[in-house]
Amino acid sequence: MAESKKAGAFTEEERDAMKERAKESRRASKGASGERDLLEKIAEMDEADRTIAERVHAIVTETAPELAPKTWYGQPAWAKDGKVVVFFQAASKFKTRYAALGFSEDANLDDGSMWPTSFALASLTAADEKRITELVKKAVG
Repeated sequence: MAESKKAGAFTEEERDAMKERAKESRRASKGASGERDLLEKIAEMDEADRTIAERVHAIVTETAPELAPKTWYGQPAWAKDGKVVVFFQAASKFKTRYAALGFSEDANLDDGSMWPTSFALASLTAADEKRITELVKKAVG
């Protein structure tokens, strides 16, 4: 994440994400299309992020069609019963060196007393896609 100039101050990227979240809430209350919004956000991404996000979207929708596509803090996400379970964060969003695939506390990934909830994605291999499929299945199971 980009560093803020004052300790405790939000970065410009963080403020933008909060504004996006407020817009999403307003649009949802008006019955906006979550999938259309998600696809628009993916289309706005740079090529590297867009390529990964498009594939993640395909994997999630094929693996768990019961998850509703939407945006969350201006990024692609998939929800069950209105609660985000899986989300994607473009590397360019916070100027990081990799994109991220994350799972919220509503995902069923619990494994003992400690488990990962976010994964760095620099690219996607066939093995990565298989692992994402397994994680999504477990998250919604």
